[in-house]
Amino acid sequence: MVTCFEDMLEELDSLSPDELSNKIAEVKDSCVCITCPSYDGTGEINVGFCTIGKSDLITENKGCSCGDCPVTSILSLRWGGYCMHGAAKDIFKAETESMKGELLEEACQSDEPRAEEPPNFDIDETRFDQF
Repeated sequence: MVTCFEDMLEELDSLSPDELSNKIAEVKDSCVCITCPSYDGTGEINVGFCTIGKSDLITENKGCSCGDCPVTSILSLRWGGYCMHGAAKDIFKAETESMKGELLEEACQSDEPRAEEPPNFDIDETRFDQF
């Protein structure tokens, strides 16, 4: 069972092309972007911003439906406001880059030898570009 976004990325990476297409269809069918207060009246026609990234048309936060969206549990998402902040994979990448920097800074400031290697955050993102 997938319990976090990182696990979901690994699961998606292991899917066959047909299985990945089915997962993408499930996300699109389950998306509730069109019911979001920030979406309403913008002229936006796209949905699934958690997978496709920021909207050029949604510029004002009038509320967020991401927390109520079934896609949140389907993809084990933990963020929101994707229409204004970008796709989950991009937010995750920025978050992990920040963590890499913090780990490196922490290691450089410590006189103690590291007991273990820092975690490897490298993920093959090219598989998810079709989202």
